[in-house]
Amino acid sequence: MTTADTIGARIRYWRLRRRGMTQAVLAGLAGLSQPYISQIEAGHRGIERRSTLVAIAAALQVTVADLLGQPGDPTDPVKAGAADLVPAIWTALIEIEEGERRAPTATMEETKATIARSIELRDQAEYGTMSRLLPDLLREAAAHGGEMFTQVAYHASACLRHLGYRHLALSAGRMALAAAQEAESPAWIGAARFACTQALPIEAAGVASRVAGRALNDLQGGAASPDVRQILGQLHLAAAFTSAVDGRVDHARANLAEAAREADSLGDPQDGAGFNQCCFGPTNVKLWDMSISAELGEHGRVIELARTFRPDPLRAANRHQSYWLDLGRALAQSGRTDREALVAFMRAERAAPALFAMNPLAQDTVAAMVRRARRRSVSEDLRVLARRVGIEVNA
Repeated sequence: MTTADTIGARIRYWRLRRRGMTQAVLAGLAGLSQPYISQIEAGHRGIERRSTLVAIAAALQVTVADLLGQPGDPTDPVKAGAADLVPAIWTALIEIEEGERRAPTATMEETKATIARSIELRDQAEYGTMSRLLPDLLREAAAHGGEMFTQVAYHASACLRHLGYRHLALSAGRMALAAAQEAESPAWIGAARFACTQALPIEAAGVASRVAGRALNDLQGGAASPDVRQILGQLHLAAAFTSAVDGRVDHARANLAEAAREADSLGDPQDGAGFNQCCFGPTNVKLWDMSISAELGEHGRVIELARTFRPDPLRAANRHQSYWLDLGRALAQSGRTDREALVAFMRAERAAPALFAMNPLAQDTVAAMVRRARRRSVSEDLRVLARRVGIEVNA
């Protein structure tokens, strides 16, 4: 088997860079067992929890992004082309932040049509294609300002985050927040704060949870608006997940319960998207519950939750992928047959192919499945899926 660097390979690389640090020493510093570190480095197991990544990165004195390989090697065929326009987006953000706002070159109708296309691509999780629109669209929207620029800056933040450029995503999120505050739009202020929490690095999960909590307090006065209530629900979900990563399980469950209460009163969005395509409603709350349970290592709960619903009411491809990816990882980690996990991963890849190919946690789990299968034989389905995440399986 040949593969691009896995998380385990990067952990080994950085461990050896630390003056030959042994697996036992790394395990002790990270609060893990030496056999677990050995299995991760050998590629026989994938990383189960983001908090584990945080602990290992801290022990190695590197960032989680270093272990995930993000943004990643632009020569990697899996990532080739996906981030070609990131430098141009960055330049546009710098220009706007420095006040170099140009006069619009497109009509309002043309700009709105491009925003609609950006929304469509975001729904499809086609972030590479979406990135091609953003440099010019950011400049056009900045010329108009207000909620229009807030929305486009939010799109830029979401796109950059999924491409692995969290520092730029945070910059775009903060610009969206400034524009929303200037426009005095509570719903967009909340949406921009949500973008900022999502863009923060995994190591800052505690900070992200507190940012979400402050945003919740600030928005309570506008909670009568359905748009604001949807964003309040999303912020509760963000606070729940980041609290789980930060090890504050009670806080995570409390915020998840608040999100569920809000979702039950609102229902799923009739158009499958809702305000700012956030998809907030009972279905999305269950999807986040699956992700939170996965982060807490509750693989059985993930599988049980998956039996109670499907993501069909929502139109965002990344929501469908989240369902199948969390289920696949839970099946792979819980001792079930890899065939069940493979079926779930194939559904996840079909929901959002480009996003799946760039997901380091998906790649790591698929690599572990390939290594386990070598004792027997690698099925054609697993061989094809592995190839799509940059893993070539030798015959």
